[in-house]
Amino acid sequence: MTETAGGPKVRNLGQLVRFAIVGGFNTLLDFALLFLFVYVLDLDQYIANILSTGICLVVSFFLNRKWTFNSDGHRGRQFALFLIVTLFGLWVVQTFLIWAASTLLHSWFDGPLLLLIAKLAATAGSLTWNYLLYAQMVFKRPTAA
Repeated sequence: MTETAGGPKVRNLGQLVRFAIVGGFNTLLDFALLFLFVYVLDLDQYIANILSTGICLVVSFFLNRKWTFNSDGHRGRQFALFLIVTLFGLWVVQTFLIWAASTLLHSWFDGPLLLLIAKLAATAGSLTWNYLLYAQMVFKRPTAA
């Protein structure tokens, strides 16, 4: 945040909005693929989550690099950092949160509703993780000397 005469102003508001749009699109795609894999193809929910998020990872990199962060940095380096940040968020943070929510809520919910609730919690956690690290590390613009 930066200070203005009228009070605090969010820096990079447009970037945050674009990230939210890309994230929303990827989230819808991720949910659709997850439910397709689990309830149509009968895959294990944890394997299905890894597959759905893996597909969305590639889509997310290109949309975020060009549209959200308008980056022209070294693509290979950015992709490597993007993979590290995103895979940890998706496969460690999300998998843990899906497990935790499923474990805590299985007495009240089951089936698709339990998976939906668990996936919503996991998605919120990983989206927060991703934006902070993308902006500060992956697509960070060099500062003027």
